[in-house]
Amino acid sequence: MEAGPTALVVDDDRALRLLCRVNLELEGFAVREAATVAQAVEAIEDEIPDVVLLDMHLGREGTELLLAQLREHGIPVLLVTGSVDIEEFRGRADEILSKPFSPEVLVAAARRLASIEA
Repeated sequence: MEAGPTALVVDDDRALRLLCRVNLELEGFAVREAATVAQAVEAIEDEIPDVVLLDMHLGREGTELLLAQLREHGIPVLLVTGSVDIEEFRGRADEILSKPFSPEVLVAAARRLASIEA
């Protein structure tokens, strides 16, 4: 059996990480989680994921550094934010997903970024 793509979900909200994990795993993704920027960096050093779902509000400076590292590795980034003004994040990620979102929209975006046909 062929292994599915790997997604790294980086968010300090445990419930949101669980929501992402369950929905992505149902679609064949292997999911890893990180609650902090430090955990995300460690996870990326262990294994480069096919896509990262990143909460932009984990601490501005650390998140910006993580985002820069992800971009250096060419890892597709789905920025997940509850910000009202998402325009400030345009150009920093491959796609932006505003909270709240539906599981279908989440999975579709992750599949696109991981280059998986629906």
